[in-house]
Amino acid sequence: MKIAIIGAGISGLTTAINLDKNSDITLFEKSRGAGGRICTRYMDSYNFDHGAQFFTARSPEFKEFLKPLIKLGVIDNWKARLIEVRDNVIINRQQWNNDLPRYVGVPSMSSIGKYLSKNLNIKLNAEVSIQKSPKGWKVVDCDGEVFGHYDWVISSIPAEQSLKLLPDYFSHYDALKQKKMLGCYSLMLGFDEALDLDWDAAQLTGTDISWISVNSSKPGRPDDYSLLVHSNNDWAEEHLDDDVDAVKEYLCSQVAEIIGQNVYSAQHIDLHRWRYANIPKQDKETLFIDPESKLAACGDWCKKGRIEEAFRSGFDLAKEMNNILFN
Repeated sequence: MKIAIIGAGISGLTTAINLDKNSDITLFEKSRGAGGRICTRYMDSYNFDHGAQFFTARSPEFKEFLKPLIKLGVIDNWKARLIEVRDNVIINRQQWNNDLPRYVGVPSMSSIGKYLSKNLNIKLNAEVSIQKSPKGWKVVDCDGEVFGHYDWVISSIPAEQSLKLLPDYFSHYDALKQKKMLGCYSLMLGFDEALDLDWDAAQLTGTDISWISVNSSKPGRPDDYSLLVHSNNDWAEEHLDDDVDAVKEYLCSQVAEIIGQNVYSAQHIDLHRWRYANIPKQDKETLFIDPESKLAACGDWCKKGRIEEAFRSGFDLAKEMNNILFN
């Protein structure tokens, strides 16, 4: 059974890892690395986890999945000093500990995707489309080059992108139309000298900034001091197509106001726009499998934009696919 998985984020990787070993699986990823929003940007002596900041593990299945990553040091517990800020007032402080580990990749978040994909057949820098053919589903790149023919295609990319990839006769097409992911901006600031902050991470409400973290405080990071800032989703949605320099300027001004320090002295300032970053919590998790057309879709957008939900979506999809194909 030849299966193509489009997208090598956590849901796609999890699906591939958990599909029956009798399947011949190829993953196609348009980026230059696997992991999706579990990613890191490197610039000079700085690195920035500009996507997911950390994740927790609550379900037995996800905890079991993470055991080899913990043993090998691919992930570690980030024991950050967290503050919660509402309307520019600190309302709570806490020290993260071992009670509920907040995991990060080591030495970067992108280490997770590298580890999970190491034994998989994955084609990077491959932006593809699919076409029905007598041999099944033909996967082609943007130049029309044919990668191969497959019995099944699974889309693990965001719902809006899946709608462009999958034909409108996919039995869950209308359900995917109801999934609206929200955008986010990531501001990356690198400094020659550490700022005078008595916390490592800040969760914020009542401002256009939702998150600020000292990225260099995470385990295994370079010593060079770096901040990672996320806008909130609502503000990003209103400004997704704004001028990049204007967005940088505004977000820098907001960070400076919040922390009370001059961030314009940063030696490195960069910005990343995520069009599909998060999704409001869904009522229930749904499996999007169409045995008749031999198409399926999964992703954290099935329930909520968390790493564990991305895992759960791929894990459950693979389990159901194995039942359909081999039982």
